[in-house]
Amino acid sequence: MESMADTDNETLIARLKGYRTLLDPLRDAPLDQPFVTMWRPDGEPEFETRTFGEFLDQARGFAGFYREEGLEAGEPVVLILPQGVELMAAFVGAMLTGAIPTILAYPNFKIEPTKYRRGIRGVTANIRARLVMVDAGFPEDLIELLRGEENQKIRKVPEGKRSGSDPFPVPASGDVAFLQHSAGTTGLQKGVALSHGVVLNQLWELAVALELTGRDRVVSWLPLYHDMGLIACFVLPMVCHLPVVMQSPTDWVMQPVSFLRLITEYRCTLGWVPNFTFQFLARRVPPEERDKVDLSSLRALVTTSEPIRLRSLEEFRQAFGGRGLAETALQTSYGMAENTFAVTQSRIDRPPVVIWVDRESLQREGRVVLREASDPGAVSFVSCGRPLATARVKIVGEAGEDLGEGRVGEIAVRSRSMYSGYFRRPDLTAKVLSDGWYFTRDSGFLWEGELYAIGRKDDTLIVGGRNLYPQDVEEAAFSHPAVADGRVVAFGLENPELGTQDLIVIAEVRREEDLDRRAELTMEVRQAVMAEIDVAPRVVHLVPPRWIVKSTAGKPARSANREKFLQERPELRR
Repeated sequence: MESMADTDNETLIARLKGYRTLLDPLRDAPLDQPFVTMWRPDGEPEFETRTFGEFLDQARGFAGFYREEGLEAGEPVVLILPQGVELMAAFVGAMLTGAIPTILAYPNFKIEPTKYRRGIRGVTANIRARLVMVDAGFPEDLIELLRGEENQKIRKVPEGKRSGSDPFPVPASGDVAFLQHSAGTTGLQKGVALSHGVVLNQLWELAVALELTGRDRVVSWLPLYHDMGLIACFVLPMVCHLPVVMQSPTDWVMQPVSFLRLITEYRCTLGWVPNFTFQFLARRVPPEERDKVDLSSLRALVTTSEPIRLRSLEEFRQAFGGRGLAETALQTSYGMAENTFAVTQSRIDRPPVVIWVDRESLQREGRVVLREASDPGAVSFVSCGRPLATARVKIVGEAGEDLGEGRVGEIAVRSRSMYSGYFRRPDLTAKVLSDGWYFTRDSGFLWEGELYAIGRKDDTLIVGGRNLYPQDVEEAAFSHPAVADGRVVAFGLENPELGTQDLIVIAEVRREEDLDRRAELTMEVRQAVMAEIDVAPRVVHLVPPRWIVKSTAGKPARSANREKFLQERPELRR
């Protein structure tokens, strides 16, 4: 078999088009070539590498174990294991039995315990899996929360090498391959069912848009329970026979520069990150550490999963532009689990499109009016790119009418990568799918064929007749040096006396002792928000480190933080 590095884009795409299921590429995998390298900062050795052959042997071992446990084709199996090769092999092993794997977040210090317990209980009860896999270190006090069905088995990964050599099953292209779960507490009830065919279509579309070749190498710190980590950084390299260099999210947060060092050492070309990553790296990696990295191998570091901020991209470029970073390396996308992953992608041969829009027209009328960057009241928007090959995007109003270009509304999507529905939840599916269109509950607009995502429609604040988006408020607040990066939540509380919403801002300080200057910092954060969005918060609530509740995907859990705030400020509850 030819070396992966010899595979050009045309050949890779032709190979993808020839597959009918996700198991097909495993049959012709280059067994002697590296597949996954896992960085373990405290491990011996520091880097654990598996070839495609070794990985497949490990996956077959899991398949044999599942068969011994009586797992049957078409049954779901829940995997709650730490990030790593073992979790990946457990996932593929389930598919080798014809079962339907789903990965849930492993508990760690960043996850709010009460929210995690609610989510775990909800999802295990909803999908009614007879088999739940955990590792030896899984907290015993959480084991009982996993129990749902009367005959449910909770098994710890057995020690030692397992063998399994049964032939691959032959699923149909339309059979469900696996489930993805969205990030919120209520979202965990919604298992996104994805068939082999729709996942392969998504990978083909990504290969075309990103001009993939066998020379590409993926780098990732993203959790495998999130669509960005699972699809882009695991399933895509597995199916396209590309190497992937991986680390756990926790290790990355503790040592941010490690992500850049992996790119440097392994000459990685592709990666996906949420928007906050750019500012986090620019602010947390000191100049002396920057000098040790070389980012010249990067073709595309794609940001998706949250509104894209020009300021974030510019901070990263300023910090690392001198370290070989190409002008076109920072790219953008818009995606969701319900569409497997990506809906749009910016062109990788140029930087993403940036436009400047009149803030007043946008907030009061939902209308796009272009402005120069230097104009007073101009606000920047970074494009998420154009729809992938089979994707269609439209912007709809409250009655479902097509608003066309230049108007803000709800983003609706249809494509050949679309899910078939939420697993065992036809009631929830019916609320968001209509005539093949998925209504995302995201706000955004189209301009000259490019999609611009603003934020969650349900999170939009209406203050004095103006539509405000919490991400704009949050970005203004955490620009203050005393506020922790990405640790701000903004939301509205109804004020019946004024007939509008009051703007509430919760901001975590970097250090506990910063709260000794509470009055001074409160005023400064309020002024920063007013300067950016021209609205004064009713309350700026400063809190100590690790106060804010985030989802398992690292996004602010607005409803949970709102309730937590009202417990501390009950006089504001209405």
